[in-house]
Amino acid sequence: MIELKSMRAGYGSEEILHDLSFTFESGKNYCILGPNGCGKTTLLRAMAGLIPHKGEVLIDGQRVESMKRRKIASKIAVMSQINTLYFPYTIYDTVMLGRYQHINRFSAGASEEDRRVVDRCLEMTGLVGLQNRMVDELSGGQLQRVFLAQTLAQEPDTILLDEPTNHLDIRHQIDLIEYLKGWTADGRHSVIGVMHDINLALRLTDETVFLKDGRLAGAGRFQRVATKPFLNSIFDMDISAYMLDALEKWKTISDTSSSEKP
Repeated sequence: MIELKSMRAGYGSEEILHDLSFTFESGKNYCILGPNGCGKTTLLRAMAGLIPHKGEVLIDGQRVESMKRRKIASKIAVMSQINTLYFPYTIYDTVMLGRYQHINRFSAGASEEDRRVVDRCLEMTGLVGLQNRMVDELSGGQLQRVFLAQTLAQEPDTILLDEPTNHLDIRHQIDLIEYLKGWTADGRHSVIGVMHDINLALRLTDETVFLKDGRLAGAGRFQRVATKPFLNSIFDMDISAYMLDALEKWKTISDTSSSEKP
């Protein structure tokens, strides 16, 4: 469980988030929605203890600033956008990096348990048989699975997603969401995701947290919170009309395809 109590955060003298209070319950998935610049990424960074904050951020009742990094890493993992800044390791070694907080600093290296966890994560993400390939030789979709496996190898309670599907085609975006839904299906793990694509976010969960201008604008199940006037006020446009217009175009494509069948 992650609790925010009158939390404020930002960068230098600029405050981005203002007086946020909310509880992310364990075993549930959430999507954080809102326009660019509303503080979504800042919120994830504050929750993970990566930037300073005022007020309180508590992980299972403990203040995040009082926790050692290894302890935070056992609770929370952050999965961000895939970029080109990574070391040319093998897939196996890259996934093993996710075990950093578990490896005994005074031992000779990875334990049998570490290797078992890495093997399981490779299997979960369909990377068995590829583990000796270098990551700088992989396609975007394969690289996405490698970093997902690395995140899962960390064995956190909660994964914070920060726009991890940017620059990926729709198939690989959906694959990532389906992997994460499978991981949280046991009711003991959670994903809290920041995504610009509302449809993709709702594929993960309908538990929503809306931000605007660094403040909590609304939270709850999408169908209850997201009225047309509410969405218009958040995004400064008629979102529902845009979605319905897109749906009509897809209906036309579907109808055309059906009529051409013999």
